[in-house]
Amino acid sequence: MKIKTLLFAALFLLSLPAWTAEKQQKEELSMSQKIDNAFRPVVKKMGDVLFVDIFAKLGLYDPVIRDENGQILYQKDAEGHFLYETNARGERVKIPMKTKTPLVVVWLILGALFFTVFMKFINFTGFKHAIDLVRGIYDDPDEPGEVTHFQALTTALSATVGLGNIAGVAIAVSLGGPGATFWMIVAGLLGMASKFTECTLGVKYRRIIKGTVFGGPMYYLSDGLAKRGKWLGIFGLILSGIFAILVIGGSFGGGNMFQANQAFSQLAYVFPSVENQGFGFGVILAILVGIVIIGGIRSIARVTDKIVPFMALLYVGTALFIIFANITRTGEAFGLIISGAFSPAAMKGGLIGVLIVGFQRAAFSNEAGVGSAAIAHSAVKTDRPVTEGFVALLEPFIDTVVICTMTALVLIFTGTYNNTLGLEGAQLTSKAFATVLPWFPYLLMIAIFLFAFSTMISWSYYGLNGFLYLFGNLSKKYFGSIKVAKYFYFFLFLFFIVVGSSSNLGSVMDFSDMMILTMAFPNIIGLLILAPEVRNDLKAYRADLKSGKIKRFK
Repeated sequence: MKIKTLLFAALFLLSLPAWTAEKQQKEELSMSQKIDNAFRPVVKKMGDVLFVDIFAKLGLYDPVIRDENGQILYQKDAEGHFLYETNARGERVKIPMKTKTPLVVVWLILGALFFTVFMKFINFTGFKHAIDLVRGIYDDPDEPGEVTHFQALTTALSATVGLGNIAGVAIAVSLGGPGATFWMIVAGLLGMASKFTECTLGVKYRRIIKGTVFGGPMYYLSDGLAKRGKWLGIFGLILSGIFAILVIGGSFGGGNMFQANQAFSQLAYVFPSVENQGFGFGVILAILVGIVIIGGIRSIARVTDKIVPFMALLYVGTALFIIFANITRTGEAFGLIISGAFSPAAMKGGLIGVLIVGFQRAAFSNEAGVGSAAIAHSAVKTDRPVTEGFVALLEPFIDTVVICTMTALVLIFTGTYNNTLGLEGAQLTSKAFATVLPWFPYLLMIAIFLFAFSTMISWSYYGLNGFLYLFGNLSKKYFGSIKVAKYFYFFLFLFFIVVGSSSNLGSVMDFSDMMILTMAFPNIIGLLILAPEVRNDLKAYRADLKSGKIKRFK
């Protein structure tokens, strides 16, 4: 109890500058600028190492992004003016938009293709059974775990159905054009097999200590590979340590700072008077998140199983209303999507750019192959790990194939994907919503806040598991309890909400991509080694299902 009090006392001290008199507002703004100025160069140096575009360096493709007519797209500032640079000849020229082909994105694509084929297209053949499991038809309340199949799915969805679906898709479509939509859908469908594999393993190798579940890639990388020999066991420990570090970084980045950044961005877009109040907004949001996450996975699940269905229906319903309001543009919109994905102009060099933008934003949104969702799904009540693999495959479908596609279609149907005003992320989506009714941005603001809030509380659980995997035993050894490590992590997590609200979108986006997508390297290596084990478990489960050995409870 004392630790909780100290945590909120620290947050209160952080909040004081946000509540001072008007003459201190300049100090608040300068703090935001200082945070951003310190954060930006660090992110750039990390990106130069982790996200190097080896394919462009080898001359294998043209990184310049083009529209459906093959014309080069150029960078613009917030007012819609072109940005310029001086070339080697001293000429002032416009800066073209470029995309990278990070090795990690190619790694995710190849992994998803492999698991789709190796698991005999479980993405499609397992869809109906996944629905039955979520409905609770096979739920046994006496099985080990902490949450139901439905709660595990909504907790994982609350981490993936976030601002990547709103801001991330806007970035993808404004950069890659309508054709990026097609590749996002493909990425979502393929990612279902990756999610099935990692979440099955997450449950299989979880540890239940005094009723509390600890699971995720850290455990199946270490314990699963240890079963296959001494050297693979050592390799597994290295992979699990790398993953734990990255999941902590991912919780601070995409699971936190990006969400806070875009939530405040939308608030400032709707209410311009709060434009310079990012620090204060971050403090208030940190306090709200802190109230929920201190209660653990059960508290998080109780919140997410109510928020996720509501926010998904709210957002999808609003998006459908806008699409139907522009229904006469259906042929034109889908024509732009197909031509943008496969047109001869795209084949000149833009195809790879469009494909990578689509896959990268889809991967950032649904996290298939990244391993994060396996942490939430490992807490499910079941003694058959494969059942949660089935449930998990619904996640990329709902997140990417349904919700991300809704955002993309709104941008395309309304024509705002051209982004003539140079808007960033969620603001571009908000502009698209406003084309139908001017009050829609207010509704979107509510949806964005709920998306951001739910994502942050779920990612705090992911990061906490990684942090306890690395430091839990040290905390127990020197302080007699893992609670010291737990609340120290919570303080760091809540602090980064303030950092995200005060930082530049580009810096936050780059850091988020680096941390979350790089998690795929150690995770997919482990999944490839353990995939035969998952396929055998799947075969045995289907045999038991067919024979009637698996009971129905509803």
